[in-house]
Amino acid sequence: MTYDAPSCAYCPPNVQACRQGESAEQGPGFCPTKVDQPGIDSACAHYDDLEVRHIAQVSAVVESEGYCRWTRVEEACQFAKRMGFKKIGIAHCISFVDEALMMSQILESHGFEVASVACKHGGIAKEEIGLSDEQKIRPGGHESMCNPVSQAELLNRTGCEFNLVMGLCIGHDSLFIKYSEGLVSTLVTKDRVLAHNPIGALHLADTYFDRVWGPARPQKKPKLPVQGRRTMGSP
Repeated sequence: MTYDAPSCAYCPPNVQACRQGESAEQGPGFCPTKVDQPGIDSACAHYDDLEVRHIAQVSAVVESEGYCRWTRVEEACQFAKRMGFKKIGIAHCISFVDEALMMSQILESHGFEVASVACKHGGIAKEEIGLSDEQKIRPGGHESMCNPVSQAELLNRTGCEFNLVMGLCIGHDSLFIKYSEGLVSTLVTKDRVLAHNPIGALHLADTYFDRVWGPARPQKKPKLPVQGRRTMGSP
């Protein structure tokens, strides 16, 4: 199979030449270095902007110091401190109100001022955005729409420099990020089926969650026994 666009997902684990800075020599044909080096050069120029460079530097330091040690909650606190932020916003699903309260208190314990806004604020009926009664989760009564644009604008007006997303629905989180003026990071990704651990569907895509595949599912290659290791049924 050939690709005209960057396709890092298909890079063999034993290659990943970018880790060693050897993409040009060792990378596969679809490696970004080989497919779009001019684009990479253009993107790198953005790091000359002092704000962009500062964010990248702080992110790298937090990654280094907290690698396999800090939880994401701790990373969020450390990143915000080192960026010098004073006011942090939390955009959360209304079903995450308990977790949002805990996160607010944790941030406040570190000296931050915190504003939070739930997705259903305003109580605007879903009919206002053109949905029918049949398109509601529970037809037959009032159902408030999620309002991520207003969540973003409320936190903008409050002066939040850094916003944390907690459990916004897919698509709603996209709108929040689109309209947020402050930097955005996701603290919790909603997945009610998998206890908010969406990567579980990928780990189990070939077994319990094979329903995730579309009609063009690639054919699996049979796994060969590892040489020198006993396999089931071997003497």
